[in-house]
Amino acid sequence: MTNVELGTDTAAALEKILDDRFSCRGFTSEPVPEETIDRILQMAQRTASWCNSQAWQVELVTGDATPAFGKALTDYVASNPMKSDLPAPERYDGVYGDRRRASGYGLYSALGIERSDHDARMRQMLENYRFFGAPHVAIITSDAGLGTYGAVDCGAYVSTFLAAASSLGVDTCAQAALALYSDGVREHLGIPEDRLIVCGIAFGYADDDHPANGFRTERADLSDVVRRHG
Repeated sequence: MTNVELGTDTAAALEKILDDRFSCRGFTSEPVPEETIDRILQMAQRTASWCNSQAWQVELVTGDATPAFGKALTDYVASNPMKSDLPAPERYDGVYGDRRRASGYGLYSALGIERSDHDARMRQMLENYRFFGAPHVAIITSDAGLGTYGAVDCGAYVSTFLAAASSLGVDTCAQAALALYSDGVREHLGIPEDRLIVCGIAFGYADDDHPANGFRTERADLSDVVRRHG
């Protein structure tokens, strides 16, 4: 096989992984084998980072610890205000607001939840803190001293983790919502203060019958996001 043929085959495989992956919001209880989890983590560890700092650390929650964590976090959310280690977006203007609304409305529509049904919307929101029934969740943290670039490195790590998992038939959902209650996460898992909680990743195997898993977001055209020079 020539380098050109190899490159074409590899690119097609990556395109399929990226096309097939979606944010799973309904998992089965079937656990991912430990050797598969280790392989995902090994692949994710190849993520490029600023000065090779490898800012990320992973708090891996699995087995009986997962529902216990979900119960503790759901209780915490019910009685505490939001507080995140990283600044939340100030606002979603223009096209960013449009995309956010389309994503939210699309998900609720797939679930049969009306915009006016605030109780049902709240119940669905709380599913974030039960990890949508996933048997595993990874909490991604960064060293506080690395600031913005540490968080950027962690974002790259999350993207590699998602692709690696998908390549092995494992479904995922990256969850910024978990970082919105960073003190509750930190308290339950014993995460030190010098680690910033960036996000979580719920993972396992999709429940194909769950209506949320029929929903897909759209991506902007290149002309909307790329400015060409030269």
